[in-house]
Amino acid sequence: MIEPAHVGGTSAERLHLLSVRERQVLELASRGLTNEQVAQRLAVTGHAIKFHLASIYRKLGVANRTEAAVAYHHGAVGARAERIG
Repeated sequence: MIEPAHVGGTSAERLHLLSVRERQVLELASRGLTNEQVAQRLAVTGHAIKFHLASIYRKLGVANRTEAAVAYHHGAVGARAERIG
């Protein structure tokens, strides 16, 4: 796991560092959608999704999509997650 030096806490605790768009991308990716499917849902390019995912991984201190999804699901338990169509 990649740990940002300037941010403490677990990856689930770092979810507040994500922008609204990054949370939307993470929610869809954590449901198992591919980058292209996420891009279509959010009306952006696949390149934009790759960019958002890289930023998400860095902010959460995770190495991949699976670790990011686990952090999302742990952080979303008991919290009201923003929903997208």
